[in-house]
Amino acid sequence: MPNEHGVVHEDEAEQMERSHGEKFAGTGLRLGATAGSEELGCTLYEVPPERSPVPYHYHTANEEAIYVLDGTGRLRTETEEIDISEGSYVALPAGEDGAHQVINSSDEPLRFLCVSTMNEPDVMVYPDSNKVGMVAGAAPGGPRKKVTLQKMFHADSDVDYWEGE
Repeated sequence: MPNEHGVVHEDEAEQMERSHGEKFAGTGLRLGATAGSEELGCTLYEVPPERSPVPYHYHTANEEAIYVLDGTGRLRTETEEIDISEGSYVALPAGEDGAHQVINSSDEPLRFLCVSTMNEPDVMVYPDSNKVGMVAGAAPGGPRKKVTLQKMFHADSDVDYWEGE
């Protein structure tokens, strides 16, 4: 629990576990949400070797930044893969130009902070799987109890505006 000044230790942060198949795994500590932050999100990720915490994606409403604390990895962007290591800082604007994925390319854990604006609603686009996600009520990574709508669907699905009326 944060103190009256919003100070929280990583040992006290709400933890998220991610694991899916051979590609995706990691632990995320929701520092911003646990400390009571309202307009900035901050998650401390620890990613095992040869894994990524999330698929390649971008946000339409939120800017993100990554700061590598320990380890080495690769940052996948729309046009290339870039080596990142301790001390690397990455700015990821909202929109297609900010598409990214962090991949641990080493034999050791990769630890990094991901900081983001907390605008909502937000739409997340996942080009590799042709999926779109949306969240309203709270930004992605925000307080789950405030989420009023959260959906994931294939980008090529289409329903007529008047269908069902």
